[in-house]
Amino acid sequence: MSSTGRRRNDRKDKSGWWRCEAGRRRHGLWMMVVKTKDYPTSVIQMSPFRWITWQECYTDLGVLYWQLNPKDYENDEELKKIREARGYNYMDLLDLCPEKVANYEEKLKNFYTEHIHADEEIRYCLEGSGYFDIRDKGDRWIRIWIRAGDLIVLPAGIYHRFTLDTSNYVKLMRLFVGEPVWTPYNRPQEDHPARTKYVKSLAEKVGTALEAY
Repeated sequence: MSSTGRRRNDRKDKSGWWRCEAGRRRHGLWMMVVKTKDYPTSVIQMSPFRWITWQECYTDLGVLYWQLNPKDYENDEELKKIREARGYNYMDLLDLCPEKVANYEEKLKNFYTEHIHADEEIRYCLEGSGYFDIRDKGDRWIRIWIRAGDLIVLPAGIYHRFTLDTSNYVKLMRLFVGEPVWTPYNRPQEDHPARTKYVKSLAEKVGTALEAY
């Protein structure tokens, strides 16, 4: 996976926000400007533009990533290996779009509220696309554009949020260790045990992931 990117099709819209045309990215991570509340589904970037690599995301923040085959997820040996190694015994599928989710707008609003979880958040994109935003060590946003084949693991205690992009559809596999608990703890949560453990781990993290970036 390339660690560099080119701004071949970047442009500024009428509001002055940097955007880039869909289809030119593969690694799908970049630094964001802070003012994103009015543009949750937009491809918003910092100016000057900066790519973030998956290796940086893992080394600096503990986020794991694999690229798998979403068309054969039921028989995928690599996915099976990951689940067994990390203890992900629970699995379900979620179609997120206006036609299939009751109170769709309210749910998206909740997903887009900055929060943490007491456990890892594991999402495997099977169809469609969307954005996970995560905070870096400097409390700046990094936007992760997930598409079909992307499996990411957000560590417990990391500040994050989720929204769809302009496609307005994503099909996700949700994985969990044991019985699932989806409880969000909205920011601020500096004294939450998962948050304090995560912050401490950033300075102490050693080792490498299971063939992940």
